[in-house]
Amino acid sequence: MELFSLEFWTTLLSIVVIDLVLAGDNAIVIGLAARNLPKQDQKKVIIFGTIGAVIIRALATLGVVWLLKIPFLLVIGGAVLIWIAIKLMVEEKEHNVQAGGSFWAAVRTIIIADAAMGLDNVLAVAGAANGHGLLVVLGLAISVPIVVWGSTIVLKLIERYPIIIIIGSAVLAWTAAKMFVGEFMKLDSLAGLFSNPSIKYGFEIALVIVVVAAGLSIKRSMQAKKAAQASQVHKRAQGE
Repeated sequence: MELFSLEFWTTLLSIVVIDLVLAGDNAIVIGLAARNLPKQDQKKVIIFGTIGAVIIRALATLGVVWLLKIPFLLVIGGAVLIWIAIKLMVEEKEHNVQAGGSFWAAVRTIIIADAAMGLDNVLAVAGAANGHGLLVVLGLAISVPIVVWGSTIVLKLIERYPIIIIIGSAVLAWTAAKMFVGEFMKLDSLAGLFSNPSIKYGFEIALVIVVVAAGLSIKRSMQAKKAAQASQVHKRAQGE
């Protein structure tokens, strides 16, 4: 990939989108961990905790970038990303984080919680970066300040415009498709087939459509089930 080419910029944009969609909730963790401290210490905790979390996340992502070069791990990584993309559309997240009682306890809580919650983010960014460490660093440099300082705005936008989640899931599915294609291109039996742009892009578009449709279908099914359960509870209450 050439530096500052169209592919470079589209990949960087996809990394930033992935970071914003998947890491928005991580910023809530930062706020929850620091909530019991005095006001004058909260900003320091957020800064120290964020720096620690970013360092760990960058190192973990670069490590996964290297691991994805191992044969067939791209396929496994792509399959996991598809699961993450569907989960993103379906799940309702909760934030049960214990607030730190002291400065360093809060910092430690932020780093540990972010590392635990950021596993999906690490894999997604590593897959999107396609082996380029510079893109990982640039993507984090752009998105982390937005996530930390603008988390409330990001989360409000996601709540107000649910299509942002769908777009994020589509980007994840597209990343997974590119990982599959990257692995297919290494196989003699499939390299010729996927070197055809129509087949390559057709496969990527089809996978994105299937993943988004599956996520929306599962979500609708879950909502219908919840509505039916709520209706039954209401009928029982009226019967009593």
